[in-house]
Amino acid sequence: MKTPEILFLCTGNSCRSILAEATFNALAGPAMHATSAGSHPTGYVHPRSISLLEREGFRTEGLRSKSWEDLKETPDIVITVCAGAAGETCPAYLGPAIRTHWGVEDPAKATGTEAQIEAAFDTAYHILRYRIEALLQLPVAELLEKDPAKLRQELERIGTLQP
Repeated sequence: MKTPEILFLCTGNSCRSILAEATFNALAGPAMHATSAGSHPTGYVHPRSISLLEREGFRTEGLRSKSWEDLKETPDIVITVCAGAAGETCPAYLGPAIRTHWGVEDPAKATGTEAQIEAAFDTAYHILRYRIEALLQLPVAELLEKDPAKLRQELERIGTLQP
C-alpha cells in the first residue's frame, strides 16, 4: 500500500497548519506523512509555534511557510484548519484528494496578555494533537484504498472532537 500523504491547509501557513504538520509527522512515524501549506503563505513560521513545538519535544528544523503551489506530492487527504466561526475563508483545494475541515481558532490573531496569547497557542495545539491522535487510530491506508467514503466520514467526525 502507498504511504498516505496528508496536507494540512490554511491561509497563512504560519501557525495551525505548521503545528499540525510537525505534530502529525512526529506521532505517525513512517506509516504516513504530512506537510502543510497555505493559499496565501505569510512567508514565516510564527515564533510561538516554533517555541511550542520545541517545548513539546518536536523537531522544528525545516519547517517553513509554503504555498500549496509548491507541493511536491499530490495529497491523498486535505485537512483545512481555518476557523469558519472566526469568519476566515478557508482555501478550497482543487485536487482529487479527500477533503475535510478541522476548524481551529487562529492563535496568531490572539490578543491580550502574554499568558492569554500563550494559552491561545496551547489551545490550538491541544485540539490539533487530540484530532491527530484520533486520526492515527484509523487504518488510513486501508480505508483510502478500499472505502474512501468511510474515511471521509471518519475525518469529518474527528474534526468535531475536542480534548
